[in-house]
Amino acid sequence: MKSKNYFSKIALAIVLLFAVKSNANNVEITGTSVSGNDITFNISWENSWNANVAPANWDAVWVFVKYQDCNTRLWAHTNLSTVAGDHSAASPLQVDTVADGKGVFIRRSALGGGNISATSITLRMTGLGAGPYNFKVFGIEMVNVPQAAFEIGDGTSTATFNSITVNATSQTSGITSATIGGGGPTVPATFPMGYNSFYCMKYEISQLQYVEFLNSLTFAQQQTRIATDPTSAAGTYVTFGANYYRNGIVIETPGNNAAIPAVFGCDATNGVINNVNDGQSVVMANLSWADLAAYLDWSALRPMTELEYEKVCRGTMPRVAGEYPWGDTNINPFYSTTVLNPLQPTEVANNVVNGRCAYGLGSTSVIYGPLKVGVFATATSGRSSAGASYYGAMEMGGNVLERTITVANASGVAFNGTLGDGTLTAIGNANQATWPSVTTATGVGFRGGDYYNSAAYVRTSDRTSAGTTDASRYFLYGGRGVR
Repeated sequence: MKSKNYFSKIALAIVLLFAVKSNANNVEITGTSVSGNDITFNISWENSWNANVAPANWDAVWVFVKYQDCNTRLWAHTNLSTVAGDHSAASPLQVDTVADGKGVFIRRSALGGGNISATSITLRMTGLGAGPYNFKVFGIEMVNVPQAAFEIGDGTSTATFNSITVNATSQTSGITSATIGGGGPTVPATFPMGYNSFYCMKYEISQLQYVEFLNSLTFAQQQTRIATDPTSAAGTYVTFGANYYRNGIVIETPGNNAAIPAVFGCDATNGVINNVNDGQSVVMANLSWADLAAYLDWSALRPMTELEYEKVCRGTMPRVAGEYPWGDTNINPFYSTTVLNPLQPTEVANNVVNGRCAYGLGSTSVIYGPLKVGVFATATSGRSSAGASYYGAMEMGGNVLERTITVANASGVAFNGTLGDGTLTAIGNANQATWPSVTTATGVGFRGGDYYNSAAYVRTSDRTSAGTTDASRYFLYGGRGVR
């Protein structure tokens, strides 16, 4: 990698309710209402599927709810019933519960594909007091990664693993240092290797998703999670402190008295906040490890391991020497100067070729910034032209670097897959003791390459920076989570 030396409507019922519309990554949640412990809303998103042919998986939306105490103004995570019969979904959707009750997965109930139009969902909340409360419903698009054996290492990429198969025995017994290669310790059976099924975020975190996160934090938590102070003037950019690298997050209403949180919005075009061309769907960059860990803990997800990373990219297909996450060795660079409808939700690459990827901008001596999440996917694109992984996750290569739990050191292999609980510390840090330290980031590395550096880093099995420890913010650092 290069050196760093360059540069609502409120409805009244038994509780108070914010009717939230969220359209990050094409998910829209609208028409929210509350009756007793039930919260009802409409959900829609684009490019959904449920397939019984390879890769025989589906996409879903991870839905979770936050509530705000109207007296203290503090937000907290809402638990949802773990009993499937307590929830309902209109056709063509179903609600899948999870054991910890921190959210639900909403997905197609039958085989099919295409856009999901606004569909009614009702979820049962648990553990609430008398209120009154405000509520917000959040949705993150995910892809299902089924249980299956898969190959790691490609024999060509830098610092690649040995070319082996990760299977049920691996997950049960662990993988010795000599077997896996790559210079790290033995990987224990407690480490999430990717053999077992899990969900992966379809896209990297977007700027609108980070705005929604910031707007649910206290003043003190916001101070920790942005590069400027929440009391700064309206219009102040909070990612870099200025309008750099296509970032658009600004302070819409300043915080006050170290108690009243700021309100954030998007303004990538430096004008009227939250216009359609303000970069809401552009990937979130300049995330430190602590920033990413906080977002994942807040949303009740967890970090991805580097073995899971190769599983999401390659799936059950045989390894190909030097392949990229879209399964072949084609790669073609695209930049923010070669897209149509820049900074809009419809931002799209200007022509269709295989191996489309945001990489290599450093060779032009100009730094513009990352692209919209899912920028290469269209109704007619194939896996290679969309830059899609085997299971349908987008931009697993290029755009911004993926932070993954590494197997290059003891701190990394100590990770056991603990999930976030929706709650942060008073100063806005993840509170998961089993995750790598938010202060040092030891145990966290990078995979997948970025929009600035060369194609070699984009390869599925490239581990050049897999063991690189860097806790700081940087304009090439982003991330996504799994569950």
